[in-house]
Amino acid sequence: MSEEQWYYDVATGQAVQGKVTNWENRMGPYATRGEAEAALAKAKARNEAWDAQD
Repeated sequence: MSEEQWYYDVATGQAVQGKVTNWENRMGPYATRGEAEAALAKAKARNEAWDAQD
């Protein structure tokens, strides 16, 4: 199952399929490559929303 999922590798800035990178550099899992590629933007938006609640 994990080989079918996508992850965002923060060390390389690329989406990868499966758990091929170290967990410390991996965001996900995501269902699609597009979702993985948008991981940083999604995290930034969530952080800004949470900061606005404070």
